[in-house]
Amino acid sequence: MIATNNFGIREMSVEGEALVKTPKLFAIALAIAMLGVADSTLAEQVKKLFFEGDLVRHTLENQKGPFCVLTSQFKRKEAVAWRIRVLESTGDVADDKVLKSVVVELGDGQKFPARFGPHPPRGAPPTDYFWSVHWEIPADYPTGSLGYKVIATMMDDKTQTWEPFTRAPSQLTVIAGEPEMKN
Repeated sequence: MIATNNFGIREMSVEGEALVKTPKLFAIALAIAMLGVADSTLAEQVKKLFFEGDLVRHTLENQKGPFCVLTSQFKRKEAVAWRIRVLESTGDVADDKVLKSVVVELGDGQKFPARFGPHPPRGAPPTDYFWSVHWEIPADYPTGSLGYKVIATMMDDKTQTWEPFTRAPSQLTVIAGEPEMKN
């Protein structure tokens, strides 16, 4: 039997059960579709990465320290070390089993692949694990602020990029002079 209910919706009664035609089915389908969109949006948010890191002077043979000390200014022939920790949205460390790669890209286009591993890397027992890479500044490299960014590539080839503050004092800066050498 077909009848119109109080809301103007046509219903069909089968053995005492009302089956609502198109409007109710459409509302259910729309709700399911919205849940699917919400789930995929949530899944995308879960894949967000968070970056922590700093710049330090890297040890080079015959150079006088201090090394592994925070700085943003480096002389030519010194080595810049990037220490990078990448975290998943859960707070877990994104190591080399989570990330395919972490690359530091300088403002001039040079790219340096970082490696995940223990620190210190040799000798003493490790106190930490993170991504790191170093670059020795060429003797003829121009002075001034040099932007950089860190690019993390996930196993599914999606990438996320981090850049430091764009103010010159926060940037990697090459200054005139040469490093002090050991006697």
